[in-house]
Amino acid sequence: MAETPKLQIKDLSLRFGGINALQDINFSVNTGEIFAVIGPNGAGKTSLINSINGFYQPQEGEILFEGRNIIDLPPYKRAQLGISRTFQNIALYTNMTSLDNLMAARHIHMKSNMLTGAIFLGQAKREEIEHRRIVEEIIDFLEMADIRKTIVGNLSYGLRKRVELGRALALEPTLLLLDEPMAGMNVEEKEDMARFILDIHERQNMTIMLIEHDMGLVMDISDRIVVLDFGRKIAEGQPDEIKNNPDVIQAYLGQEA
Repeated sequence: MAETPKLQIKDLSLRFGGINALQDINFSVNTGEIFAVIGPNGAGKTSLINSINGFYQPQEGEILFEGRNIIDLPPYKRAQLGISRTFQNIALYTNMTSLDNLMAARHIHMKSNMLTGAIFLGQAKREEIEHRRIVEEIIDFLEMADIRKTIVGNLSYGLRKRVELGRALALEPTLLLLDEPMAGMNVEEKEDMARFILDIHERQNMTIMLIEHDMGLVMDISDRIVVLDFGRKIAEGQPDEIKNNPDVIQAYLGQEA
């Protein structure tokens, strides 16, 4: 019996007024693979991720996570199921430390009530210790020890991206959505981020769905790729297939292959 895909997108369509952001999108993401979504600016890539994690509500279609249709679930319910993401435009608490940003992401796993949390006894104390242990492991893994107590607003852009990745990991996802994780980075920062993404994938067998404009990186680390153009899927396959696909070449270069 074939294994159920981690994520299935079925006939997904999203409209804003008269604009079709996504039109009849279909694809599956298998458990444990790095799946890339590419396409020119305005192709619908971020709209797709926003639909998967619940920020947008598509008018048609299904989003199946581990076989369950989650199309009507709010974002926090999808996070509880194991879907986490980073953002194209960094969305952190800039007046809090790196450590506090990661701890804030643990709220969906907290079970103690307001009273026990206020007096910090029993279950609340045990929870706090466990959440802190998980966060400290992420800080060590992402080599953030030097910035753990630094206010995020004082960090460089590249380090903020790293904190945001750490916050996504603090949710303990089984599906990690990365929306342009290397945008705006220099070469060294990109190399670090690529290394972290590969380590997350290998150590945790993490299923990763990635939007990225660096085609060299996409071709190097992705197992499979889907290509969007004007809200439609124009190609899907392994990197070598996508690289030589005439529809993809035309979409990116505006010329026949």
